Amino acid sequence: MRNKVDKRDRAGLFRERLAQAMADKGESQSGLARKVGVDRSTISQLLGGEGARLPNAQVVAECARALAISADWLLGLSDRPEPLANLLATSLTLTEAPRALIDEAIFAWHQEAAGFKVRHVPATLPDMLKTREMLRWEYEPQLGRSAEQAIGASEDRLGWMRSAQSDYEIALPRHELFAFARAEGYYSGLPAAIRLEQIDRLAQLYDQLYPRLRIYVFDARRVFSAPVTVFGPLLAVIYLGRHYVAFRDSQRVAAISQHFDWLVREADTGAREFPGCLKELRAIVTASSEPGATGHSR
Repeated sequence: MRNKVDKRDRAGLFRERLAQAMADKGESQSGLARKVGVDRSTISQLLGGEGARLPNAQVVAECARALAISADWLLGLSDRPEPLANLLATSLTLTEAPRALIDEAIFAWHQEAAGFKVRHVPATLPDMLKTREMLRWEYEPQLGRSAEQAIGASEDRLGWMRSAQSDYEIALPRHELFAFARAEGYYSGLPAAIRLEQIDRLAQLYDQLYPRLRIYVFDARRVFSAPVTVFGPLLAVIYLGRHYVAFRDSQRVAAISQHFDWLVREADTGAREFPGCLKELRAIVTASSEPGATGHSR
């Protein structure tokens, strides 16, 4: 049960916080009085009184507006001095998402979250686990001649991400993996040799990095997720295609973390069973690439 705050204590806190805000902003009593529209003596009384009486709501609101702080903070109802609009602006940001392997924003977020658990639902296969040939096939149409340089630069960053002291949990929809194995949809035209090399690379990395790397496979007909990454308790990022929507307030980060936990609970292939899933995918690629087989492989 919340303790009831004594009026005298709240009035004292108001005086302390008003004086603190004025000092932080370099605001004089005369200057604040002009901005609030009261006499200087009124501000003096607000700062120097000793009673339990608080100023009226209009004066509190005008003081908060003039000092660019929260009225709730002045009154002891909040621990954050920023106005609500400022809090919202810092808790939710929209960042451009260029078509690149590892852009500056994503890499900075990974660096910030080093040592924390990173939870990831990628839009395709996870870039940090892709082979060079897979990256070239996927990104060369957009990056053109600069693809090789971009792949080289990204490999350094992907190597850093793999070596950082972070655990990675990745949740993948089953249809994405099987579309990759069969060279369907997004992966149409992807040669069988690249698919086999990619599966073998996944198996090798998984054997090296498990349990710090854990991959779960869920059935998107039962559960669904947009591409999302949760960087420990710090932030959660939803991928829209052209932009990232990043949340930093703890309530939303926790909610998106719970969403990821739900995907893991509902996964029909757990982290321990993922190597078996890779063997199944490899068999599909091998069968589709045999002479006389139908499919999209080359």
